[in-house]
Amino acid sequence: MSYTAGILYPGYSAEDDYPTLERLLGGGVRLPLVHTLMREDAHRVDALLDIGSPDVLADGARELVDEHRVQSVIWACTSGSFVFGWQGARDQVEKLQAVTGLPTSSTSFAFVHAAAQLGLRRVAVAATYPADVAAKFVEFLHAADLDVVRLSSRGIVTAAEVGTLGRADVLEFAAANDDDLADALLMPDTALHTAAWLGDLEDRLGKPVLTANQVSAWEALRLAGDLGAHDGLGTLFRRGTGGERDASPE
Repeated sequence: MSYTAGILYPGYSAEDDYPTLERLLGGGVRLPLVHTLMREDAHRVDALLDIGSPDVLADGARELVDEHRVQSVIWACTSGSFVFGWQGARDQVEKLQAVTGLPTSSTSFAFVHAAAQLGLRRVAVAATYPADVAAKFVEFLHAADLDVVRLSSRGIVTAAEVGTLGRADVLEFAAANDDDLADALLMPDTALHTAAWLGDLEDRLGKPVLTANQVSAWEALRLAGDLGAHDGLGTLFRRGTGGERDASPE
């Protein structure tokens, strides 16, 4: 069985995580990607509202659906979804799905679904964003009844800068901002490279680590109908998808 899950990705920073994920997932999985318009590269609320606006996403979705035979679509931008708040992020997904005509979701909801799949209740968040943006992710997780026991913010404004962080930086950032009370660590920025280091991250922390591009691919494949487990991509993929196909939870 083959699965083709479409990725809408803003700008250019860590989009090469998706070919890496595709390779690690093995034959039968495709993750075609379309870059959406980013008028300003800034982890700032007003810029993020524009990055995730309906017209920008609709243009990208039409290109993705027209050029690739995808079975699902995910808006792979955490901050460009949670910045709208819980209901706003739901509305964003619904409008996007109206354009795609396919099962559709976003990275913010992917984190929620992944946490539910792993039975997580308490999490730590290591965010590369400025503090005010990171706080909005915590608000989003609270709306899903997740307890954030620690929030750390690296304060990086641009996705381009986040995309330059290498393996050692990412592992150190994760290890320095975990918490013993947390069931897992969440790293919410899709501009952050993590795909090749998921096993290293979990080995370093000794617990599940959920990263933005990882959960985006997992969510997209879940919606495409891939219910199987995959090795080499952390605890989440080893558990499979559980077969739930709703784009956003109650």
